Amino acid sequence: MKRFWRRAEAVAADGGWYVALDGKPIRVPGGAVLRVPNQALAEGLAAEWDQAEGEVKVAGLPLTRLAGTVQERIAPDPGPVARELARWAETDLLSYRATHPDALVAVQAAEWDPWLDWAAARHGARLAVTEGVAPISQPREAVAALAAAVAAQDHWGLGALGVLVPVLGSLVLGLAVAEGALEPAAAHRLATLDEIFQERRWGTDPEAAERRRRILAEAEQAVRLLTLAHG
Repeated sequence: MKRFWRRAEAVAADGGWYVALDGKPIRVPGGAVLRVPNQALAEGLAAEWDQAEGEVKVAGLPLTRLAGTVQERIAPDPGPVARELARWAETDLLSYRATHPDALVAVQAAEWDPWLDWAAARHGARLAVTEGVAPISQPREAVAALAAAVAAQDHWGLGALGVLVPVLGSLVLGLAVAEGALEPAAAHRLATLDEIFQERRWGTDPEAAERRRRILAEAEQAVRLLTLAHG
């Protein structure tokens, strides 16, 4: 769609907030008004619409898109989303280690082990580690503990994790970011450790670098949504 509005503003109503374009509220695809819990998030959404120019696409409004997903797909029934996210504990990136070269093996241990330790200390979830890509069975108690940590999130937290966990490939890293223990850029670096290691040896792949940039931007928007929603 082309920009048709002159002004986007945050509006308080019915104990919550929404964004109005020239007085008309933004709506989710299902037709309901997009409502958010506080002024901070409403103003963040309004700023996104104010900055949009020319031909406006949903992809260019990431905060709005995420907020709409939370309202339409998560808030009405968080259970399925929480269960799907919890399954990532069984295949967490941090559990699968390289067999060679020795330098990469050492880097993974130095960089990833502290976050497995964090999951054990914070959530009582000690995940197993293996070499190679052959699937391993994680301890039931660890999987259950991480599932409980996911289930404890409100729908905004689930919305953020719904972005963070898949792009990072790790429930542990996703939870660490969502809980404020790890910055998105640091988590992204950890999630792409192997790729960065190889590029240092063989040179940068521009397409891979651009993909990493997009992934980091997605992770940062997810954290921004969560921060504003809880503000």
